[in-house]
Amino acid sequence: MCFHTSQTKKVIELENRYDVSLTRDDAREAYDIPRYHLNGFSHPDMLIIPQEGPSALAPALWGIVPGNKKPEQLTDYYKEAVRYGGGLNAQSEKLFNHFIYKHSALTRRCIIPVTGFFEPHEYKGKKYPFHIKNKNNDVLSLAGLYTIIGDVVTFTILTKKASPLFAKIHNKKNRQPVILQKDFEQEWLKDDLNENGINELINLNYNENELSTYTISRDLFSPKVNSDVKTIIDEVKYEGIQI
Repeated sequence: MCFHTSQTKKVIELENRYDVSLTRDDAREAYDIPRYHLNGFSHPDMLIIPQEGPSALAPALWGIVPGNKKPEQLTDYYKEAVRYGGGLNAQSEKLFNHFIYKHSALTRRCIIPVTGFFEPHEYKGKKYPFHIKNKNNDVLSLAGLYTIIGDVVTFTILTKKASPLFAKIHNKKNRQPVILQKDFEQEWLKDDLNENGINELINLNYNENELSTYTISRDLFSPKVNSDVKTIIDEVKYEGIQI
């Protein structure tokens, strides 16, 4: 599961990293604002690299919506879908038989660039958030799917069974997002990738020696606190929690 992310790079940094161009240059200033905590349940506007335009960096709403919906139905759909996880994550095991995912699996895959993401760790009945990022502060490429609703793009982050490291962190649900290895990012967007090839990329394990994982403030989970602040990604240690 991955319901919370961060993206603090400037647009130009993402463009250079992936060799892409922002599709809406008039929105560059807005996307340059660092987002330290993007809460998926608020369905934030983020940037993705879509299979149908692999040289583009395109705005998209986090929370995939069935392709037969209309733009004016998005708000009502999100209210209804919250009990199902809001379309924020897609179990990769259901990729080719789920009523939404199967229509995007072969032709509408995407990369979601993030500078980090957050996972809950349960300890003595309480949840403590972990921040996961690249040790060298490079972006992480999360694998996703998208749909096009009128002139709006909606997306979801693919998840899979947790690796040993993520099973220790996300110790209740034992899930993790699919992180693409840098050498296979462009492979993920290829049109000729078949079902077997897609599953192979999903099942490749990211080199976890490149990841930094640590606990942060429990304010991340508080609806009463503005957690989209720089200090939210600062390490906070808790007695008894060690990974």
